[in-house]
Amino acid sequence: MLNRREIFETQHMIDNEHLDIRTVTMGISLLDCAHSDPAVAVRKIYEKITRCAERLVPVACDIEREMGIPIVNKRISVTPMALVAGASEADDYAPFAEAMDRAAKECGVDFIGGFSALVQKGFTAGDRRLIAAIPEALACTQYVCSSVNVASTRAGINMDAVRLMGETVVETAKRTAAEQGLGCAKLVVFCNAVEDNPFMAGAFHGTGEAECVINVGVSGPGVVYHALKEVRGAPIDVVAETIKRTAFKVTRMGQLIAREASARLDVPFGIVDLSLAPTPEQGDSVARILEEMGLERCGTHGTTAALALLNDAVKKGGVMASSQVGGLSGAFIPVSEDEGMIAAARAGTLTLDKLEAMTCVCSVGLDMIAVPGDTPAETISAIIADEAAIGMINNKTTAVRIIPAQGRVVGDTLELGGLLGSAPVMPVHTESSADFVRRGGRIPAPLNSLKN
Repeated sequence: MLNRREIFETQHMIDNEHLDIRTVTMGISLLDCAHSDPAVAVRKIYEKITRCAERLVPVACDIEREMGIPIVNKRISVTPMALVAGASEADDYAPFAEAMDRAAKECGVDFIGGFSALVQKGFTAGDRRLIAAIPEALACTQYVCSSVNVASTRAGINMDAVRLMGETVVETAKRTAAEQGLGCAKLVVFCNAVEDNPFMAGAFHGTGEAECVINVGVSGPGVVYHALKEVRGAPIDVVAETIKRTAFKVTRMGQLIAREASARLDVPFGIVDLSLAPTPEQGDSVARILEEMGLERCGTHGTTAALALLNDAVKKGGVMASSQVGGLSGAFIPVSEDEGMIAAARAGTLTLDKLEAMTCVCSVGLDMIAVPGDTPAETISAIIADEAAIGMINNKTTAVRIIPAQGRVVGDTLELGGLLGSAPVMPVHTESSADFVRRGGRIPAPLNSLKN
């Protein structure tokens, strides 16, 4: 139970330090919606999502009002749609995305994730159809998010899938150019994707999950930033301890909300994801945390070490607070969604290569990065392959969410608005990777995958 001091402390963090619950996400299994007739499958998908999630938003709003804790997003994740749609005779999977979209609108949620495929070791016919449908699906829907897992430590990297996803990202950018490439902001390419991630755009409800669960994603870069201001100039081990204690408090709040939502909805509590998820708001930045540690600008030498400290301390604090920590649980570094990252990218200190190095020690990967609109698909594929290699070798989740900004060049800015923020268009290497990407095949799993 929280004591009075902790209650006042939490209220101060909410009022002054941007503390919030970033998302309450309901995961729903759609395996029982599979049917050979696509029209029947689509109807069952819509009916099950709306039945299970009909009270999600009202309950979350009630909790938010009663406890005074902001819940920024209410979301749904579903079984990877390639598994569900693959049982049908459909050639075009866009109607399945449209059914997800209608259900999300009916339930009043902000996003629905799970238009997804898992192809780390190869393709089924359904996987290929789903990937082919992604540009159309993301262009014709408002709430749907998509993800494809192309690699894992256990399986290696499916380079045919990597090539295909580079092409898919470029086509999605073209199809949603009028919306500033918004489709690409709703598309993630993973290595080692997890089954219980509550954050978009990569959330899906894994096959090892229960019929229906509640997962919560907390946030709190602003809280950590303000805590570090109190120990300015102190040794690094004091910095680590301060972050750990702060993460503990933030995670306890997340668990409280998760258990309350679980009880009111009569749905099992899955996990708390304790990731530090920044926003474009001033004072809610992971980059500013790193700078508070003593870096003049995020991206300079020492940034990777500072981020490693931050990520590790966040995890240690979180697991002290809850035995049900899961998802991604670390520090996110989405460029467009972090005002400090945006400033560092505009100053030229934060480059694509430096971001890649940083992803070795933090959550997820190259996230919400805008590149010139004429960037070749093979270059996008090579960036995906690099990030997948980091995840595969280090046995961690990595991902790429990248936007080829149509009609824009280095130095321009892509305005996405809201939590998605604005992305400075960053340079990529002009030397070609095409011959490497076109080889296809599979990069074998590393030796450290043989753990049995």
